[in-house]
Amino acid sequence: MNDKIAREEKSSVWAKLFGRALHVYFALTRSMTLGVRAACFDAEGRIFLVRHSYIAGWHMPGGGVERHETVEQALEKELREEGNLVISGEPQLFQVYFNNHTSKRDHVVFYRVEVTQTAPRKPDREIVESGFFPRDALPPGTTRATFRRLEELEGTARPSSYW
Repeated sequence: MNDKIAREEKSSVWAKLFGRALHVYFALTRSMTLGVRAACFDAEGRIFLVRHSYIAGWHMPGGGVERHETVEQALEKELREEGNLVISGEPQLFQVYFNNHTSKRDHVVFYRVEVTQTAPRKPDREIVESGFFPRDALPPGTTRATFRRLEELEGTARPSSYW
């Protein structure tokens, strides 16, 4: 009986090692980047947008998902960092997009969330402006992708597979 247990344990160790090696192989040969972004609405129904120092236009807040981080953890972190925002209730997963404008391996997980802001976001090197805007008064320079995502959320446009 002890020989059988030893063989099963040895087999289990090899299976774990093989599984890990396979995972590393896929990460190196089929790697992709993953980001999160959210349409953040306050209690008045206004949307929160940011203007970065390193890219033109007004965007919905978001960023990359780091190793050892879930997409929801990344979402909470990015909203806190980019807008002093706290999610109220459950984030609503809306769509996963292929962002082929950035690279041939970038994907964006997009959420709709209700938020509260703990304090106004002060400008810094990354975020030069931010704020809540009524849907009918978005700031000049709001990106086409932002407009498209809002139309998809409202149901006036069919959700795309591409950002």
